[in-house]
Amino acid sequence: MPDVLTSADRTPAPLHRLDIQLPAKTGRKHGTSTRHPFDRWFRYPAGFASDHVEYLLELLGVTEGTVIDCFAGSGVTGTAARSAGLGFYGIEAHPMIAELASIKLQGDVDPAALRRVAAEIVSRSSAEREALTEVSVEETDLVTRSFDPDVLAQLVRLRRLIQEREPDELSIYMKWALLGTLRDVATVKVGWPYQLPGKPRQARFADVGKRFQERITWMVDDLQALDAERPSAVVRLGDSRQPEAWPESGSAQASIASPPYLNNFDYADATRLEAYFWGEVRSWKELTTTIRGDMLTASTQQSSVLEKERALAELASMSDVGQTVSALTAALKSERQQRKSGAKAYDQVLPAYFLAMSQILENLHRSLATGAMAVWQIGDSAPYGVYVDTPGIIGEIAAVHGFRMVSDTVIRERGQRWRRANSPVGVTLAERVICFQKE
Repeated sequence: MPDVLTSADRTPAPLHRLDIQLPAKTGRKHGTSTRHPFDRWFRYPAGFASDHVEYLLELLGVTEGTVIDCFAGSGVTGTAARSAGLGFYGIEAHPMIAELASIKLQGDVDPAALRRVAAEIVSRSSAEREALTEVSVEETDLVTRSFDPDVLAQLVRLRRLIQEREPDELSIYMKWALLGTLRDVATVKVGWPYQLPGKPRQARFADVGKRFQERITWMVDDLQALDAERPSAVVRLGDSRQPEAWPESGSAQASIASPPYLNNFDYADATRLEAYFWGEVRSWKELTTTIRGDMLTASTQQSSVLEKERALAELASMSDVGQTVSALTAALKSERQQRKSGAKAYDQVLPAYFLAMSQILENLHRSLATGAMAVWQIGDSAPYGVYVDTPGIIGEIAAVHGFRMVSDTVIRERGQRWRRANSPVGVTLAERVICFQKE
């Protein structure tokens, strides 16, 4: 069993480096931008920083063809690729977020009609002024506890008016303008990733209808700025571990992505407020099956002993990688067993996560053109003080599947909460950009 490691103990092999020097003051620590076009429609907490993507696309020098993002999220890589005149193919397992990314990239809506219909709905909602008891009786506990009664009444009226419309291309944009408004008008703490309805706060915006229309205005402005001759951009709802989710072999010229970090972030739970409010799901059980179903294992809430053992067995065929993952799993299990009952089972998450990365990298290798570059932004982690060099291990797995590692660049330090909560040795973590090329 390996000793607990710190980042100082890690000595990566020398690499031929791609010269990555992210401009100063770029990127965000958490989530997509609240100001950047398209990103501002909905602040997804797991989002890629737009300026990072734009810089990386420019650095790669790809001038034509298609860019793949197999962790497409809310479509940040897609909108950046489209702005650069490139095609895009994204894969996203979260059904709501895949829908959001798709409408950003389709752009086949009349912006003036969207603005007009949204204004009409707000006007009708204000005129109705329904009583709270008529509109909130069927809401989940999370939703009713997150808003003042009058605010909730306004939200529910807008939702009903949108849902009662004959479905058309405008409805889905108004849906997301309303979902993006929820956390703006909540009177409890609803930060990422978890909602805390027991902790009150001052709502950032008081007028629901006004804030909803402001978000519609952002959408209209962003859609009107699109080039009419934009290249093809597709987001497919699917599991990137499965070959059928991918485009045809050799069809893409680059991959830019930010995979889920191995940090126990539950991507399904992060959008529970929006899912419950819209009626996508109404319980934790529905959330885990309907929304989380095809997501790769990145949190302890998804893990199982059976999945752990199956993953270790499959990774054993990659001798060096399998040994590394097996040793880290054993170290994590040992650390967990020294803690109180109910300690998080990181040892179950880790092997399942790296098996998923292996399956995804195999699919990526098949879909990229020969010589194409993949650039992934990913951080390391230290659950229970056990250092996991996630980017380095991903790089080793990529080499197994026919890629050549080009560079591994630290772009910022991160993870101070690991140092406080879990690490007896003061692990310093980093966010990194790894680059690998299909040979």
